[in-house]
Amino acid sequence: MKNVVSIRLHGRGKVYYFDPQDIELHTNDAVIVQTSQGIDLGFCTGEISNIDISNFEHELKPVMRKATEEDLEHFAENLKLEAEAFEIAKEKIQEHELNMRLVDVECMFDNQRIIFYFTADGRIDFRDLVKDLASVFCLRIELRQIGVRDEARLIGGLGVCGHELCCCSFLQDFYPVSIKMAKQQNLAMNPAKISGACGRLLCCLQYEHDAYVDAYKRMPKIGQIVQTPLGQGKVATVNLLKETARVFIEIDGDTETKTFKYDELNQGQDKCRSSK
Repeated sequence: MKNVVSIRLHGRGKVYYFDPQDIELHTNDAVIVQTSQGIDLGFCTGEISNIDISNFEHELKPVMRKATEEDLEHFAENLKLEAEAFEIAKEKIQEHELNMRLVDVECMFDNQRIIFYFTADGRIDFRDLVKDLASVFCLRIELRQIGVRDEARLIGGLGVCGHELCCCSFLQDFYPVSIKMAKQQNLAMNPAKISGACGRLLCCLQYEHDAYVDAYKRMPKIGQIVQTPLGQGKVATVNLLKETARVFIEIDGDTETKTFKYDELNQGQDKCRSSK
């Protein structure tokens, strides 16, 4: 177990864990940290917590110190430089007639390099563009091609639920999401409703997938003959979320539909069989 603090570099994008050492830190504190890319400024997204780091792939980088007023002023200057670099890079891309879309610009706190993030359908030969940008800024230039999900994470925004995008708030890594997950959750196959801001399937489809898979295995299938407290019936519909089933039952010569919970169907679960 070790004390760690979660920090979002530049105040946007992915959250990383750092070693706070003996520094007292709190949520929203601005700090100077050592990263694999160099020295950078970030903001704490939570309090210091004690967690198991045995599964971490890399050794934790240290928090060097809390940011001073001078650090914040320098950070503000870098933000202005990033805005300027963004406009210049867009013009240069048009001049070179490159089929790429500039997404974001990040200037490292120590001003050792500027990173340009872009999206493109394929590989881009941007060597001449890098030379042009290096001559303008006299800094080390990096161009990084990212996917549409990373683009949404960098730009930010609100999801269809009305909350901040998961990838901008708490989601650390992207996991595979398939259309099968949407079907198992009985969602309408409407791309506008099951796609996120990035245009891909909603990441949140994966959150409850295991629960739906478990319920799908336990609940009876549509058309299956089941035993209920009111007698034998045929399953009409199944609600996996509520774990209920609507069943056709013959009562006094009339066929009615009744809703039963899974536990009630369990009374005759061993007698359940598929209709033929």
